[in-house]
Formats: sequence, C-alpha cells, structure tokens
Amino acid sequence: MKIITDCAADMPNEELERLGIIQAPLFIQFPEGEVNSADISADDFYNRLEAMRPQIPTTAQPSSGIFAELYRKVAEKGNDILSIHISSGLSGTINSARDGGEQVKSEADVHFWDTLTLSGGERFQVLAAALASKAGWALQTIQERLTRIREKTEVIYTLDTLEYLARGGRIGRVKALAGALLNLKPIIRVDTDGKYSTVKTERTINKSIASIAEHIREKYGNTPLWVTVLHGRFAEKAESLSRELQEKLNIAKMEVMRISPVLGVHTGPGIVGAAVVPMELMGDLTG
Repeated sequence: MKIITDCAADMPNEELERLGIIQAPLFIQFPEGEVNSADISADDFYNRLEAMRPQIPTTAQPSSGIFAELYRKVAEKGNDILSIHISSGLSGTINSARDGGEQVKSEADVHFWDTLTLSGGERFQVLAAALASKAGWALQTIQERLTRIREKTEVIYTLDTLEYLARGGRIGRVKALAGALLNLKPIIRVDTDGKYSTVKTERTINKSIASIAEHIREKYGNTPLWVTVLHGRFAEKAESLSRELQEKLNIAKMEVMRISPVLGVHTGPGIVGAAVVPMELMGDLTG
C-alpha cells in the first residue's frame, strides 16, 4: 500500500524518500506568482514574508485534479493507496483528495484518512502508516493504530505576535490589537474536533513555554513520549522549550524541527510548540 500525504505534515525529504511516501503540494501565493511550499526553504520564505509587510501571501490546497493525477500514477504501478491529510477542521485538502479519488475510482483503490491535526501530529500518523504498510499490516489494522495515535497526540504552540493571524483573517483585528497592546502570547492546541482552541494566555513567551511544558506534563505524567519541538524561525525559543520538556517529561525521543512555510504564512516566524505522542504507539514500528 502506498501512502500519500501533504506538506502540512512537516516531513523531512529524507524521510519521504526512505519510506516511499508521496507528498501532495500545498501552495503559497505571492504577488509575483505561486510557489509549492515544498520548493522554498524556511528561511527564504520568512525573508519574503517579512519583506511583504503589511501584506501577507495566501495559501491554496491541491486541486482535485492534482490528486487524481497522483492517484492514477500510483495505481498504474499496482498499488492501493492510503491518502492521509491535514485536519478537515483546518483545511479543505482532504475534500480535494476525495474529489480526486472520485475522478479515478475505476482506476485506483484509494482510502482516505483525516488526521484531525497538522504538522508534527500529522507526521506521526503518516510515519506510522508507512512503517506499518512496509511491515505488511492490513489496512484495518493500520487504521486502528492511526485512531489510537490520533486520540493520544497533542499538538500545542504559542506565538510571539498575533499580527500574522490578524492579517490572514484568522482572528479579528480588534482582538489582535488588544493582544498586541497587552503583549499577550496565546497558547493554542489542536482539539479533538481537529480545530484550534486556546488553552490560556500568558504575557511573555518564556511563560508560555513553561505553560506548554506543564500542560503536557499534566496530560501525560510519566508516560514515555516521542516529542517533536517545532518552530518557524525561533530556534532559541525552540531550544528553551526542548529543555523545559526534558526537565518535566519522560522523553523517549526528542527532535527539534522547522514547520512548513505553508503553515508559517498564518503564524509568522515567531511560532514555537510541540507535537507529542506516547512512545508505545510508535516504538513497535520504528524499532
């Protein structure tokens, strides 16, 4: 079974190649033209983003035609397909995928999976599916594991500024202005319905980092965890969060990675957070 995902899963190219995962593009639309998010480095993207102020680019999901073509090519090689995507509560990508599947239903056997999350949380599910498929697991068994991972994963982050959310229309300008005046740093998580919810608000990034670590500790206790710390262009704060988490949690595996530019459009460079999953749900697959 072949795994297809999208670049909101924040998967390194080496990982995609090693596991044979196909990544559908998500697009960033700059005034001078459209760019595949996978084709621009994080630093080049943030340089362009900051140079555009006060405007920001827009984002676009793959068309159903792009998905149909991907499915057709994979099916020609005799593969069934599991198409795993960013939360339907945050993007219409999985709807485009389903529409693309309808276009080739006589040619390709495609199954769809809504991760109800994004970024590192989506990556955990894609990794598990790819590794389980390579190990010869049946589709139903893979989906059962993905359900457990989806239920047990936490994706949580904070932002240095609300400016980019406001510019992209994600929050009202009055709320953003109030947040800026009070120097508020919201802590946001992906809820069980696959949409964002605010956990709490702090006055400084350092307090937000401490609160993220405490939130995760309260949720998981002493459970061995795989933790991926993620940031835009905020390496110093990513290291701070990594240290906080290592002090408070039972870490089985720790990574520090960059988020995809297509996600950074709506957050700006000052984003830092973590994706967390119990290691017991991944360890038998990763070895």
